[in-house]
Amino acid sequence: MKIFVICSRLYRLEAACVALCFPIFRPQNDSYSSELASKMYVIIIGAPRSGTNMLRDALTSLPSVATWPCDEINYIWRHGNLRYPSDEFTPDLATPRIKAYIRRQFEKMQTRSGQPVLVEKTCANALRVDFVDAVVPEAKFVHIYRNGLDVVDSAMKRWKAPLDIPYLARKARYVPLSDMPFYATRYAANRLYRVLSRRDRLAFWGPQLSDMQSLLAEYTLEEVCALQWKRCVENASASFANMPDGKVINICYEQFVAAPQAELKRITDFLGFASRDADIANAVTPVTPTRVGAGKKSLSDRQRDRLSELVGNTLDRLGYAA
Repeated sequence: MKIFVICSRLYRLEAACVALCFPIFRPQNDSYSSELASKMYVIIIGAPRSGTNMLRDALTSLPSVATWPCDEINYIWRHGNLRYPSDEFTPDLATPRIKAYIRRQFEKMQTRSGQPVLVEKTCANALRVDFVDAVVPEAKFVHIYRNGLDVVDSAMKRWKAPLDIPYLARKARYVPLSDMPFYATRYAANRLYRVLSRRDRLAFWGPQLSDMQSLLAEYTLEEVCALQWKRCVENASASFANMPDGKVINICYEQFVAAPQAELKRITDFLGFASRDADIANAVTPVTPTRVGAGKKSLSDRQRDRLSELVGNTLDRLGYAA
């Protein structure tokens, strides 16, 4: 009975979050870049805690660039595949009906923002780049990657994070109404696990791997975080390897934070629109390199050695010394 009461309260909390009223989204910039002859979709791809938010915020601080007024829109990407057991979608799951629905959401947000460039960032898309490309084949991709050992420490904090109602409510605005009961129940179960479990973590967090439950049963939390990072990086890299030139640009997190103006300029050149040096400098003002190496240092020697066994080949391929 106690568990039922807790679940009911959590369900009502979720419903209340969805019902919250937010101001209508306004584009971050009102100027229009004459260099852009047509509308553009830009998809940021990256494992969680790899700088995807930082990159999105920098891009959307530039004139003529907009995004959704929430962190991610995984609810939109999963509509029509709601009960698929993971985020590792294959391209055939992008049926005509599903593609039409997702594209309508892009078109609505771009129209609403009034800007020619729409940026989207959902970390789970790192597991399903081919699916995303099937939905928006005209989009360009910006792929950011980071040292996996730094990612692990940051990801572990999210697995153990407390409830953030404003964050949840912003995302809940974009839950399709028909999917609301499913997500409300799922969220309640996740929070109930966090409250009652002795494991001191959520039941799930971040991009859902096809074998996530078996990984959680077999590995420690830091090992699961490392494997989650590895799967995101490897899946995305495999998809990008088959794409034509001019479709994707790869960005190293450590290089971006070390020289943010130069790296953002490289991205805008790739996307094909000009930005003033002053705009670029202003866009990267919050960027600092202070977190480089911080996560790795927080791990013990034993943990670093164990994680190197699990993901060392991916670290090496990306140029990180395990």
